[in-house]
Order: sequence, then C-alpha cells, then structure tokens
Amino acid sequence: MVLNIHSALTQVLLVEDASQVGYARRTAQLLAEQLGFDETDAGRVALVATELASNILKHAAHGQLHLRATGNGGVEMIAVDRGQGFDLDSCLVDGFSTGGTQGIGMGAISRLAQVFDVHADARGTAMLARLYPRASAARDIRYGVSQHSLHDDPHCGDAWHLMVEPERFSVMVADGLGHGIDAERAAQAGEAVFARDAFLDPGVLMNDLHVAMSGTRGGAMAIAQYDASADTLRFTGIGNIGASLIGHGKPRGLASHPGIVGVQYRKAQPFDYAQVTGQLLILYSDGLQSRWNLADYPGLVHRHPALIAAILHRDFCRGRDDVTVFVIALEAING
Repeated sequence: MVLNIHSALTQVLLVEDASQVGYARRTAQLLAEQLGFDETDAGRVALVATELASNILKHAAHGQLHLRATGNGGVEMIAVDRGQGFDLDSCLVDGFSTGGTQGIGMGAISRLAQVFDVHADARGTAMLARLYPRASAARDIRYGVSQHSLHDDPHCGDAWHLMVEPERFSVMVADGLGHGIDAERAAQAGEAVFARDAFLDPGVLMNDLHVAMSGTRGGAMAIAQYDASADTLRFTGIGNIGASLIGHGKPRGLASHPGIVGVQYRKAQPFDYAQVTGQLLILYSDGLQSRWNLADYPGLVHRHPALIAAILHRDFCRGRDDVTVFVIALEAING
C-alpha cells in the first residue's frame, strides 16, 4: 500500500437550525458520491450526517459538522459543539435520550460507521464517524487533520501532506508567510516537491523545498519521517511550525531551526527520536495557540487522532490566521 494524501481544507458546515440538517446531509452524500460510493453506501453517509447534525441541535443547540475525505477512499465527519457533555455509555443504548427523542441517533451512527469515536466533557463534544464503501478493503489510518483558512478565504496559506508506505510514513506541514493567495502559492510550491520524494534525506529534501519556494514569500516548514521497523522518528523544522511527541510520560516539544524556507535559513539539521511507537505526533501552524495541554482533557490522548485535531482547533484557534492541526499515531500502517 502506498498512499499520497494531499492537503485539503476541512469543510465546515454550520448547524444552528433544523434547515441546516438537510444541507449537511446533501453535502456529505455528494462528497461520498464524488469518492465513488454507490447509492447504498452514499445513503449510509447521508444518514450518519443527518444524525450527527441532529444530535448537535438536540444536545448543544448549535455547532459545526466538519467534513473531509480521509485520503484512502473514506468520508470523515466530526460533529463539534460547545454544549454540556454527556455519559457516552448511556447514550449508546437505543432508547436513551436527553433531548426528548426516541434516542436512536448515536447507536445508529456507531453501527453504520466503520470508525466511531467520541470525546465529551464540560467544554463540549466532538463525535467522529468515518465511513468507507462496504466492499472496500481500506483500513483506517489513525491520523487526523483540521485545516482552516482565515475568514473562510478560498486560499489557505497552510499546507500539509502525508505519504504512507508499508512500515513507514512521512508528513510535512507548511505555513506560507501571511495568508491569502500569495501565502498559498508558497506553501503549495513546497508541498509539490515534498510529494515527489517524501522519504528523501530530510536535509536534502529541505534544500529542494527551499529552491522550489524561492521567488515566493517563503514560509515555515516541518518534516517528520517515521520508521516503524526501526522504531524511530526523524524531525526537521525551519520556522514556527509547532511539533510535539505525546507519550506516556511528559510531552516532548520537537526543536526547529530559525529561518524562512524559500528566503533564508542557516541549517536544516534533523533530530532523531527513538522508541516512539505508540506515541502521538502533533504538528501545528502558528494559527493555533501553543498553550494547550492534552493532560487537561482526561482520556483524550486515547481517542482517535481526528478527534484530537478537531478539539485542539475548537479550543485554541487564534482566529487571526490560517490554522492547521495534524495528529497521527506512531504505528505501522499496513493494508
């Protein structure tokens, strides 16, 4: 299995009244059809979107449905709100309801989706559903990304890219200087080069990115290469892309060098980290505040990485720049 997953904005659908439930359903179904889902499988996506959006109205009054393709043939939907939390075990039982309804929504979602996960606390709830065609042999990749442009601009100055091969992966996050179309051109110039040879020696690769981004605004760049067979992570960063390893002990921040890729930097020394399997890697642009701590969210570190990305975006987005949060479990990805 080789996957080349390109950067894409997270589609955000507001859910504030009943009329928006139907729009969420149609939008999710259209994405499924564009990805090749047949009528039955696209219908499952539509039903799950309906239930997720309806649950937002029932339990939180308003929120958002985040929608994106997984990159390996699936549809991802995350219902995000700031409502009061709830007891997950009770809500998964058909017939239980806190909203005066029949109480079948959450149980139906968990049965229809191949991947289902939830985190709820006093800050709000994030509920994840990933669906693949029933005939698909695709296995879920435990990664998540939440990418948003400033003021919903169609041009985003951030970019990310994930290359997956058996027993290893390589990921980059870029932040073009500023925001808008010129920042987007800078970040995309770097992504295009990364996508061609993501496992190249990181010092050489960063130099190639530098050449490709010359003549643009330039930007910050981080590259992380994980090898499951060697149980190592190699990280190289220029500029202010935040990076953390989250393990069983104290989280570790990963060091970047000063500079601007495409403009000027002095060196791109990689740092190697051993015995990292089972940990989480989190990369984020400076549109996200750096003061977050997963320890403040009991149990979240054990939830799906897509939930972690969505919750960090919900609670720590600065609101004055493009923002990307990328989270991936360090583990072998096969099949």
